Amino acid sequence: MIRTHTCGELRAGDVGSEVVVCGWVDSVRDHGGVLFVDVRDHTGVTQTVAHPDEQPEGFAAAEAVRGEWVVAVRGRVRMRPEGTQNPDLPTGAVEVPIDAVEVLSVAEPLPIPLDERTETDEILRLRHRPLDLRKERLQRNLRTRARVSAAVRAALEAEGFVEVETPTLIRSTPEGARDYLVPSRQTPGSVYALPQSPQLFKQLLMVGGIDRYYQIARCWRDEDLRADRQPEFTQLDLEASFAEPEDVYAWIEAAMRAAFEAAGRSGELPETIPRLTWHDAMDLYGSDKPDLRAGPPIVDLAGVFAGTAFKAFAATLDAGGTVRGWRFRGGGDLTRNRLDGLIERAQHLGAKGLVWMVVEADASLRAPVAKFLSDAELAGIGAALDAEPGDLLLLAADTAQTASAVLGQLRLDLDRPAGHAPVEAGGAGVSPLWVVDFPLFEDDGAGGLTPLHHPFTSPHRDDVHLLDTDPAAVRSHAYDFVINGVEMGSGSVRIHDAAVQARMFEILGMEEAEVRSRFGFLLDAFRHGVPPHAGFAVGWDRLLMILCDERSIREVIAFPKTQTGADPLTGAPAAVGDDVLADVGLQMTPEARAVAAAEAGTEAGDSGA
Repeated sequence: MIRTHTCGELRAGDVGSEVVVCGWVDSVRDHGGVLFVDVRDHTGVTQTVAHPDEQPEGFAAAEAVRGEWVVAVRGRVRMRPEGTQNPDLPTGAVEVPIDAVEVLSVAEPLPIPLDERTETDEILRLRHRPLDLRKERLQRNLRTRARVSAAVRAALEAEGFVEVETPTLIRSTPEGARDYLVPSRQTPGSVYALPQSPQLFKQLLMVGGIDRYYQIARCWRDEDLRADRQPEFTQLDLEASFAEPEDVYAWIEAAMRAAFEAAGRSGELPETIPRLTWHDAMDLYGSDKPDLRAGPPIVDLAGVFAGTAFKAFAATLDAGGTVRGWRFRGGGDLTRNRLDGLIERAQHLGAKGLVWMVVEADASLRAPVAKFLSDAELAGIGAALDAEPGDLLLLAADTAQTASAVLGQLRLDLDRPAGHAPVEAGGAGVSPLWVVDFPLFEDDGAGGLTPLHHPFTSPHRDDVHLLDTDPAAVRSHAYDFVINGVEMGSGSVRIHDAAVQARMFEILGMEEAEVRSRFGFLLDAFRHGVPPHAGFAVGWDRLLMILCDERSIREVIAFPKTQTGADPLTGAPAAVGDDVLADVGLQMTPEARAVAAAEAGTEAGDSGA
């Protein structure tokens, strides 16, 4: 039997038509000798029914089927009897009497439940991912992903961008994380690297005159994983010649609006997306990816405590530190245990301590340290933090960086909305912003400097002169796009001036031989005429996580890895034989062989169990 309609397609207008629906048996229900078999595919559910007297052959066949068998059902559509229609189901007005059933595939009892109400261990879900993918939630997420990809492609191509694929077997170059390496059989002892991004190749495309490039690219990074990281991931990558940051902002915002519209969330991005400098973001929110939904910004209170007699604050201020505060609206009813827990949390985050204050009904401040503060200081705290009765005020005295970082994390702990759902769905919606003017360098922990982004990021044109006198103070033409405290992506204007690039390498302590070895092919191309260019990369999985209101990117990837980088479905990564290793000029160390043997024993034990 050949399918004529999908399971979510039939309506009252199809009554009288002979149809064939194919799919999985969602349920079999016996109502007083009448069998109801719900057949499901990715579009929905069709109710089919067999009465022993009216459809004897269909009834006999339907008696044999079980849940998750794959079947084809033929019958003539009719209206459901009065009072049995289901207005919550798109196909709920009709049903298909079973004239014939063809069993296309039988199913053994399932190792995981497919209903969305039952919590299932994630490792078990990933081990049986093909079954997990049958769930409505993952079907919806992956189809949303496909629609968003198509919409963003159309938006960029309307702006003259050209999709170009770049290599996935490349030379290892420093990009901030470890490379995944691929040994070469033809050249034993040499390796390819899987790209952490298409960075160098998209710059070469600018040398090649492509002008505006984009790609939905696969990338790989060998780094510690978490809810929004995977060892292999996807990014929307773009680069454009003769472009300024304002151009990039406009293109990315247009792409994001197209993405939200394709995901059914049109109009959620504000007309004007705010911008914060990196320094302001760190001061006001303690993070370079602030979630603007989580309460007010952090306030510097150093002026309130100028000349204070409170020794703890005075000592910090005298040492060049500061006092900063944050208001938690309505948090004054936290228990003493919770307040003590906040102090412990602050200390765990690196603070020397934390001062809490509760705003009483008469606007006075109740706090363990209140007796050490003057009336003017108490009034100044309340005014600076816009305090109201019932609020909780948190104060940290430390270096500016530590005070903001600690209060910024407490701000998220206490006042961050859960999830990324639209406002109309009961969520807090989305709150995007641009973070701009990042530092060009950061401390490498060994007395030197390392690029905050990558060594091809252009210094801010107003700070180029500082490269020779105070490189640590140089800002970059780099910018991040953030939604709900999640870094959606980052980009920058690139260096196209050979002298500036040479100075960049010099500051990083890279010898000419190392530069030639790592980047010679790029620098050689730049010698033959390179246009000014700028680009950006969006974390595609993170974007879909927000669009689908998920907490983990694993819920928007068809076959993800665990947080340890393992694939429970296929068993990757896995050991290979000595002959395979020898073929590419490698051999296993005794330590690695012992680990592999132990893991193989564990897997054998699991299989036996």
